[in-house]
Amino acid sequence: MEHAGCRWDRHCLRWAVCLLGALSAFGQQVLDGPQIPPNFNLDLETAARLRPQFISQSVPAVGRYTAGRLVFDRLIEQVPSPFATKFAWELRIVDNDQVNAYSSPDGTIYVEKGLAELTGKNPGLWAAVLSHEILHVVRRDWARRYLYQKSVESDSSAVIVLGDPGVPSSSWTDSQKASENLGRFCRELEVGADRDGLMLMARAGYHPDFVPALHHLLHAEGTGVAPTSLYAMHPCWEERDRELMHAYVAAKVEFEHRWPEWYASPGGNPPILVFVEAPTVKKTGVKGWEIHVPMSCQNLAGSVEVVLRVGSAPGNGARSGRFLAPRSNFELREVTGCTSPRTTITFTLAESSGPSQPGPHWAYVYVLDDWGAVLASADVPRLSR
Repeated sequence: MEHAGCRWDRHCLRWAVCLLGALSAFGQQVLDGPQIPPNFNLDLETAARLRPQFISQSVPAVGRYTAGRLVFDRLIEQVPSPFATKFAWELRIVDNDQVNAYSSPDGTIYVEKGLAELTGKNPGLWAAVLSHEILHVVRRDWARRYLYQKSVESDSSAVIVLGDPGVPSSSWTDSQKASENLGRFCRELEVGADRDGLMLMARAGYHPDFVPALHHLLHAEGTGVAPTSLYAMHPCWEERDRELMHAYVAAKVEFEHRWPEWYASPGGNPPILVFVEAPTVKKTGVKGWEIHVPMSCQNLAGSVEVVLRVGSAPGNGARSGRFLAPRSNFELREVTGCTSPRTTITFTLAESSGPSQPGPHWAYVYVLDDWGAVLASADVPRLSR
């Protein structure tokens, strides 16, 4: 299903997959979400059974990861009763280079080393990662997903195996619709964890702007963004930003009420935040293009640099939050104070100044701070000759 822009959440549903096994077909009914019965413990029992396997692949968050553990402890302090004592809260680091995080229904949060290295010692970015996973546990989203599937299956008149070539066309339509409904429900779970996590962060003293800052950073870590799929179980970063707009405002009000002196909060001042809208391309004659990049900035004191990189093939321009030096790619750069509510940067690109390889060009936009760290990125429509 994956969008490259959603990599850090790639394994968020791993525990649900363990519970459910391979997906079978579902009916067409869309549910708001089943209630979890008081005596339902299948998610917790499965977590206990699989815990030794996950523990063996991870280490405690100590030493270089102490910053994450301190943020984790502070966030747990803000978890309301009885959830604070119901789960065996623990933060562990998975020893691999993947940029992901996921949680167990028992309260153990796993952050893979690639993501832990990316967040470094930044408490706000750690809070953005951990608050989302903590809320998955508090909301018991793994149980909700399991019960959702079972509810839909019980309402279906027949069990349909997705992709079965012998399934009649009408049943295939039902199967497609059911897959869309499951994807929609799972995306709602993700946005719900984001929304509640924003408020948890605010109460613990971490500015909500660290959440979109993390989203943008992880988007830049990817290799581009695939079109949104109806079957995707995680929303892409742009969709998350749109869905959470009102939640950002509410969480900021809560943060400012509790922490009127932002710099004195546990997370410190909010990060520079850059929203880049979809760039547009206008052909100028036979051998040129104008590329317009609309953007807006928050918490910016100074300027940012906008980089247009053009190449003959798609590529990744960032790694571990840092902008990579160009190889065979062509670049244009523009510095802006981004002072208007909507600032538009225009790049003029002549074919003679671009890559020499034949065929269409791939173009990407990156926004960098004074230290060369990536604040945001966006794909540009392909530049056809």
